[in-house]
Amino acid sequence: MNLFIFGLGYTALQFVHHYRHRFTNVCGTVRSAEKAEVIRGSGIQAFQFDGPTFDSAIVQHLERTDALLISAPPADGRDPVLEQFSRVIAEAPCLRWVGYLSTVGVYGDAGGAWVDETTPPNPATARARHRIAAERQWLEMGEGAPFAVQIFRLAGIYGPSRSALTKVADGTAKRIVKPGQVFNRIHSEDIAQVLMASIVQPARNAIYNVADDEPGPPQDVIAFAAELLGREAPPEIPFDEADQTPMARAFYEDNKRVRNVRIKSELSVMLRYPTYRHGLQALQKAGEGLSAA
Repeated sequence: MNLFIFGLGYTALQFVHHYRHRFTNVCGTVRSAEKAEVIRGSGIQAFQFDGPTFDSAIVQHLERTDALLISAPPADGRDPVLEQFSRVIAEAPCLRWVGYLSTVGVYGDAGGAWVDETTPPNPATARARHRIAAERQWLEMGEGAPFAVQIFRLAGIYGPSRSALTKVADGTAKRIVKPGQVFNRIHSEDIAQVLMASIVQPARNAIYNVADDEPGPPQDVIAFAAELLGREAPPEIPFDEADQTPMARAFYEDNKRVRNVRIKSELSVMLRYPTYRHGLQALQKAGEGLSAA
């Protein structure tokens, strides 16, 4: 089975790391020639794709791919993959599975209530509106196609070298408190197993929430990470007093609890890290956060 990935970023590379043995060939795109060289050094064929600029070899590989993963985000309100390659993808003779990585941010603010895949999207930010627009475009393509399109709405991603442990260890962690605020998270390894389970059993135009079992306050995650590393937790900072970038503050505009029943009932996935505690404990045992201690 051949796999092609648009956007060889953190999540996509974690997927390849765990399941490369399941594919005959793996290749994908990055934005710069320099990054392509780095990726090739790890044995993955990488091609440059940055909006209107792309390597012509991409078309040849799309014509041979069986599974297509889109991890590239919308740019300037448009989906760059669909803009450049929609016809090639629609006509790809071997393609049987398409997965689009989206975000639970498309649900918007639910005031701390539970949401699931049947909850109507209510995006509150331009980024989320662009995501839901891209979702709809991919689903429309999949309606009459010979391949199955799946949408994966991801919660806050963490994993090796990207976790609260890393932030506590390097001194950048902040315990920002907004009363009543909760987030779901998802370990990169659990994202990977969800994607692989879907490839094994594709479902036409399916939407999956990829989130853990326990939404919780972000300050509790930082405190638990500090405890694991034997450090004092950073002091709590009221949300209104926190020095944050506009993007960071935007994450706090959405308050919801995300149900993940569908990945379990339809894909038979059993989360390896059902809560942030499971995930952080495993990362800490693997040495996460120790190098900066």
